[in-house]
Amino acid sequence: MIELFTALFTSHFLKMALLASLGASVAGGIVGSYVVVKRIVFISGSIAHSVLGGMGVALYLSRVYQLTWIKPIYGAFVASILSAVLIGWIRLYYRQREDTVIAALWAFGMSIGVIFTSMTPGYNVELNSFLVGNILWTSKADLYTLFTLDILVLLVSFFFHRRFLAICFDEDQAALQGQNVKALYFFLLTLVAITVVLLIQVVGVILVISLLSLPAAIANTFTHRLSKVMLVAVLIGMLISFCGIFLSSALNWPLGATLSLSATALYLFNLIRRKG
Repeated sequence: MIELFTALFTSHFLKMALLASLGASVAGGIVGSYVVVKRIVFISGSIAHSVLGGMGVALYLSRVYQLTWIKPIYGAFVASILSAVLIGWIRLYYRQREDTVIAALWAFGMSIGVIFTSMTPGYNVELNSFLVGNILWTSKADLYTLFTLDILVLLVSFFFHRRFLAICFDEDQAALQGQNVKALYFFLLTLVAITVVLLIQVVGVILVISLLSLPAAIANTFTHRLSKVMLVAVLIGMLISFCGIFLSSALNWPLGATLSLSATALYLFNLIRRKG
């Protein structure tokens, strides 16, 4: 334990990883609380996997047409927001089953990503880092982006919390109160999409759902007041960050996967505690 704390102050990579995971805990805890209460965890998963298509297209354009200013993260943002809007549009206006739409987008995004990646010359290390996370290589620019997201999420939650609360628990009642339910639903999905993309930089596409949903799910077992769920979820996310970094450093495991494993283990431990 002493060696870990010493390493946190001496190792640039561990310090940046810890700051990134703590920053992700804030956004993930707050937005994840809306996701869990609204029961749209799998929508978040669909968005996370659909961004592979956007990243694949961006990488293809960058390499083949020498458009070096197009970064995979830009493609991820475009794909995630389009996916969120499409899911919301189909649910609200076409009344299709959300699970079917989610499966279709999940498959479509990953298929497009694989196809364009296969057509892109060279070794696509950027896409691989998005798949499994690249937290140890977090840059100052990544931290600024994460902290900007945290500020954005905090501001949105402060000004729209009551409205989001209304549509999370009872859309019909919210509509009777004069709330624009459709616009709020699209706004919430867009916020989830932005958060998913930025969390992908921490733990990768494959593991993002654990960081977004599990801290909030654990927090929801301690309190049912949404504002308190958010606070507890953020604290749990920070605890997971410390545990993940400690285990990763001690066992020499990949940090992104260790963070996800820590979140899952804590979730299962909490389930056993409640059963007992």
